[in-house]
Order: sequence, then C-alpha cells, then structure tokens
Amino acid sequence: MKRTTLCALLLAVAGVQCSMFDVQLSTACAQTNITPDVLKKLEGSYTATPAEKALRNAISNVGLQKMAINQENAGAKNLDFSIEVKNTGITDQKSSGRCWLFTGLNILRGRAMKKLGTKNFVLSQGYLFFYDQLEKSNLFLQGIIDTRKEAIDSEMVRWLFQHPLSDGGTYTGVADLATKYGVVPADIMPETYVSNSTSEFCGHLKRKLREFGITLREKSEAGMSEKQLEALKVEQLQTVYKMLVMAYGVPPKTFTWKDLPQSSPFKGELERVFSPLDFFKTYCISEGEDLNKDYVMLMNDPSRPFGKVYEIDYDRHVYDGHNWLYVNLPIEELESIAIASLKDSSQIYFSCDVGKCLDRNTGIADLKNFDYDSLLGTTFGMNKKQRIQTFDSGSTHAMTLMAVDLDGEGKPTKWKVENSWGSASGANGYIIMTDEWFREYMFRIVANRRYCPASVLDLLKQKPIRLPAWDPMFSEED
Repeated sequence: MKRTTLCALLLAVAGVQCSMFDVQLSTACAQTNITPDVLKKLEGSYTATPAEKALRNAISNVGLQKMAINQENAGAKNLDFSIEVKNTGITDQKSSGRCWLFTGLNILRGRAMKKLGTKNFVLSQGYLFFYDQLEKSNLFLQGIIDTRKEAIDSEMVRWLFQHPLSDGGTYTGVADLATKYGVVPADIMPETYVSNSTSEFCGHLKRKLREFGITLREKSEAGMSEKQLEALKVEQLQTVYKMLVMAYGVPPKTFTWKDLPQSSPFKGELERVFSPLDFFKTYCISEGEDLNKDYVMLMNDPSRPFGKVYEIDYDRHVYDGHNWLYVNLPIEELESIAIASLKDSSQIYFSCDVGKCLDRNTGIADLKNFDYDSLLGTTFGMNKKQRIQTFDSGSTHAMTLMAVDLDGEGKPTKWKVENSWGSASGANGYIIMTDEWFREYMFRIVANRRYCPASVLDLLKQKPIRLPAWDPMFSEED
C-alpha cells in the first residue's frame, strides 16, 4: 500500500494524474505527455480505410475548402433585396489594409455624387491615407513621451513598440481625419504603387518610428524635459513627412474643380478653387453635421455584458481624436437600427469577420457553404461568445452595408455590402450574407443617432468601461 501511494505521488509530481483507487506503474493513466502508449492509441484513430485514404489524397491535392463545398447548398440564390440603397461603384484597395478608409470614403462620396450630379466620382484614398500615417506617427511618438517614466518592458510601452503604426483602422479614423484635413477627388491626388501595396513601406516607417521612440526615451533618461522632447518629436516628424511624400506624393492645399452643377451653392460658377476642407464641408456632409457627435458606434459582442458602453484605449488615429467608443447591443437591436437606416436610404459603415464561411467565387457568406464536419470527421460547435473568448473570431474587415431583404413579417433574411476588393471579386464586387451568417460574424456598425431609439442613446450617458489597447477583439480592420 505504501509503495502504491508513493508511486502515485511520484507520478503526480511528474505531471501524470492517476486514480488513487487503482495505480499500477504499467497502466497508462491520463497523461501530461504523449508517451509511446498514448501515441499508439492516437495512431489507432486513423484506420486507413479506402474512404479515409481517398479523402486524404483529395485534401492534400485540392485543399480543404474546395473539398468542403456543400453541394446541397450550391443551388441558385435569390439575389433580390426589398430595401437597397443605390451603390456608388466598386473600388479596389488592392494589396493594402485600408478597407476602413475605402468604406468611409465610399459613404462620403455617395453624398458628393448626389450633390455634384455625377455618376462617376471617387474620393482620393491616397490623400487621407497620407495624413493617417502622419497622425499615427505622432500618436506613437507622443505615446512614447507620455509613457517615458514607465519601464520599457511594461505592458503599455511594449504594446506601443509592437504597434507603432499600421495601415488598418476604424470609422473614428475616417471621421477625425476628414474633419481635420478634408477630402479631395481621386484625380487631384491619385493612388501610387506604394499606396496600393503598403506593407514594404510601412515596414520601413515602423522601423524608423521605433528608432525615434528609443531616442526619445534615452533623451528623457538623460534629463531632457517634456517640452524639449516634444520639440524633438517635431523634428522627427519632419523626417516622417518627407518619407510619406516620397511614397504617396504631396497632399494639395488647394485645387481647382471644374464642371460644378447648376445647383452649386456658388452662384452658377463652372469651376472653383477649393481647399480640401471646403470641398468636404460643401459636398460630403450636411450643414452642421458632425461625423463624430452625430453617429453612434454599435457592437454585438456576447462575450461582454450588453447595455454597456466601452472605450478602447489608443484605438484612434489622431492623438487629439476619438478612441473607438461603442454601445454593446443584442443582435436584434443592432439589426433593427441597421434596417431603419437602410429604409431611409442611408448606407452604413459595417465590419465583420469576413473570411468565415465566405465563398469568394460567388460572394455569398452562408454558414452552410462548406461542410468541414463531414470532411474532417468532427464538429465545430463553438458559439459566437466562445469564438471571441478563444480568439477564434473578431472584426477583420470593413465594408459598406447597403441592402437588406425582409420577409413577410419584416424580419431580415439576407444582407448586402459594397466591398473594396474590386469588381472581379465575389458577386461583381459585392458580398451577400444570409441573416444566420450576419448574426454569427457581424460585429460593428456605425449609425446616425436619428435611427437609434432613445433607450440606446441613454446608454451613452454612462461612463465608458475602458479597455486596454491590446484587447484582441479590437484589432484594426484591414
């Protein structure tokens, strides 16, 4: 008895858990390690039947997704929508992470097209992206100054150096940047090779920012005052500005725009010199409209309590701008607000986990598109809350929500978004989502306050719950 107890104790110390009622050294118990006995048991799970060998051969040569296509769900789909906002034309972000910018500017250009009376008009993504990268550089460097007293391995400082800058973003970036710098037509500041393929240049800029950040910390340790550090930061930003010019061009201070409509507020002028800010205020927003104050960011995150307001630290593009602040709502309430907006011909900034269950060839996002369960002989049963908690799902891509199809009872059956992957992608550049998919993988929308019930607006009066910048649910959309 003593020998058995001692063996059990030794096994427990070694990390092997055994029953105290039947301990035998030669018997395989629950293991922390993959022992030869455990490996033999695992190997027995593959029996190499002709069917299993055929599946293995097919998967290794064709790939999982093609093998998992669910033919029972591959029939023709009804692509009609009972409520659809007129589209503004498909754009292409190419090899960049600027979906947030394309989505925001697609909404703004829809307004400009209506006021200008044109069907062929695009706002310059390159112009606003230039200032996005400049502002993010300042955000990082000022963050280094603000945290100069913290240890370099503190969580905040470590996060800053890990994420000095990116080409991803959120709605608040569009709102803050357009409000501060205005917008210009695409012809005034066209795309460059670098803006269409951002990763290489971003890598060099991030490296330079990290170097500048280390310099700021070293100067602080040597006794440089906060004001002196901020003056040094401005000198560093001069280098950043020059680098951005080399990559994206010189952003215009003014430009001449011709062929103004007869309804122009400028007394029938056929052309006029605009500043980017004047153009934005004239053609992209209504008089007195505020892209921050007049809009509410809504989230469906079942891993956190509903009816609460959350703010994500450092989830902004401009140092003196707005963090991502949202109201967490049940999916039914969020859908109701989205429908109200679309009924009033108002497109919506929308983001989701786009890669899940999406057939990129047809542009249809449907939970039944692929049958991985049958293919792999197992099930994938996590719900939305569990997927968020285990980092399996989160918001990855922003698009423009433009249509919904309602059944006889007014319930949504499918949704449609204008994407920014070019017209050759998906359904001629659009993505169609079943409502079942929408509920599982949609995360964020931005709606005008007038479409939100008083109960939702009242929630904004509460003090936001502050979440750290490194919360994995709130990575930038790209």
